[in-house]
Amino acid sequence: MQLTGNLFASLSAILGHEISTLPDFPAEIRAPQGTLGGVSGFQVALGSEVYTPGDKADVIVAMNSAALKVSTMNKHYHEHAIIIVDTDTFTDKDLEKAQYKTNNPFEELAIPETVQIVPVALTTLTKEALTNEQWKMENGELDNKSILKCRNMFALGLICWLFDEPMDEAIHLLEDKFKKKPALIAPNTKVMVDGYNYGQNLALSVNQVRLEAITKNQAHGRYTSIAGNKATAWGLIAAAEKAGKHLFLGSYPITPATDIMHELAGRKDQNVMVVQAEDEIAGVCTAIGAAFAGDLACTSTSGPGLSLKSEAIGLAVMAELPLVVIDVQRGGPSTGLPTKTEQTDLLQALYGRNGECPAVVLAASTPANCFDFAYEACKIAMENMTPVILLTDTYLANGTGLWRIPQLKDLPAIHPQGVPEELKGHFNPALRDERGVRYWAYPGLEGFEHRNIGLERDAEKGTISTNPENHEKMVLARKAKIAQVANRIPDVKVQGNAQSDTVLVGWGSTEGHLHSAADQLNCALVQFNYISPLPKNTREVLSRFRRIIVCELNTGQFANYLRSQFPELKIEQYNEIQGQPFAVERIVEYGSK
Repeated sequence: MQLTGNLFASLSAILGHEISTLPDFPAEIRAPQGTLGGVSGFQVALGSEVYTPGDKADVIVAMNSAALKVSTMNKHYHEHAIIIVDTDTFTDKDLEKAQYKTNNPFEELAIPETVQIVPVALTTLTKEALTNEQWKMENGELDNKSILKCRNMFALGLICWLFDEPMDEAIHLLEDKFKKKPALIAPNTKVMVDGYNYGQNLALSVNQVRLEAITKNQAHGRYTSIAGNKATAWGLIAAAEKAGKHLFLGSYPITPATDIMHELAGRKDQNVMVVQAEDEIAGVCTAIGAAFAGDLACTSTSGPGLSLKSEAIGLAVMAELPLVVIDVQRGGPSTGLPTKTEQTDLLQALYGRNGECPAVVLAASTPANCFDFAYEACKIAMENMTPVILLTDTYLANGTGLWRIPQLKDLPAIHPQGVPEELKGHFNPALRDERGVRYWAYPGLEGFEHRNIGLERDAEKGTISTNPENHEKMVLARKAKIAQVANRIPDVKVQGNAQSDTVLVGWGSTEGHLHSAADQLNCALVQFNYISPLPKNTREVLSRFRRIIVCELNTGQFANYLRSQFPELKIEQYNEIQGQPFAVERIVEYGSK
């Protein structure tokens, strides 16, 4: 179902629709098929001005009776939805595995009469498509297991008919997807086309959903659909190219961040070096070594890995080396909900290190702008000689959105911190520029030999120091270096109705949901991507509003952070911690009180 959803989302993006997706799948590698715990779903919203995957679906495709039950229990569709069901998967055995108590699932689930049930024998029709004599003569005979794997393509063809999507583009996508496995192209294409024709020829008793391709207000350029993890990887590559650096990633596989490493591992043609380390600690330490050597150094992880990397990040703070740490947040603590989304690592990113250990913290808000903020994280790290932690999450990492592919020449310039020639022969790692940023001298530069250490160093000489006054001076110097970054980041902006006395406040991936909620409430929205330091106008902007509602997928971490920075502000909280993105209707309900 993930493949089916991704193909349909990509097709929609190619045709000019805005999209937002929500892949939702179990944590087990092979969850038991046909059971409630084994249901894998992929939600796609498409059209114009799409900000979220939607609270409730217009069309549901239930590939088995368990999927129908989970969708109904979780209220995934509205009362006038269309539900396409594979009637071949409602046998007595199937119903037992899905824990039905009767042999009438539709009545048992109390599905409203206004919902349109469309029964289709997807499994039988797929078998018929790939076992007829003409097919076998032209393409050879397939075993039953291979045939059954194609039934999702029948469903995709049917959905393409329902949404009036052209088959030629869908076939091109399928050919591109299976270009490394050409034997899969013919059967999957055959079944998908048959699914489209099935809907067209039988004129199924459903109303086709006609969507107008978006052309208005769309900037000229090339567009594609992109997932957050891929966008993050490409943002790192673009930053390295713009800065004239080699890109180094030292990481350890962890859900849901691993795709970043996969994407970068295939980009040797872009001077990307990837080390899959033995563990999280080794991953970040190899990256710190690469930063010392003068590379754009990155490491990717999720919440548990960020915990393990905390000591080494402290080393990068003390040594004042540029390092980009990407934390793709997931449900926790510990292993928690590894395939579900949360915003629960914020305080860890801000404070989760020993000592006074400041770092820059950013947060992406859409799958597409994961590219922008990965690029920005690299720019800030190299220009300010500091670790930068970029927070994304599972919703962004696996979800996709429409992305306008940028030109490298149009991206902001990156000026990595260098070292003045006049310091040759008497360089030490304590020397700083007028912004308080230390210089970046790489091993091998004659006349700039030095040692960089994890112990406190003398503010003037760069040698080891245990002097109390010196330590306080250095703590304040490192703090001031992070604070001055606020001079180089954009002001936070008010979206929506700026004249309202109510503002919804969020950070990171909640932007689309809060945007939709603010539209319905006719109130203002302020969304933060720069967390530490905060934009310089934050106090002035928030103080304009009588009612400040901070909405987060945690118990109130950003709300408490804002209170610590601006104690005079009266802040309300709206929080959900269910492993899922916000439901817009619940935010609206709270904001209407």
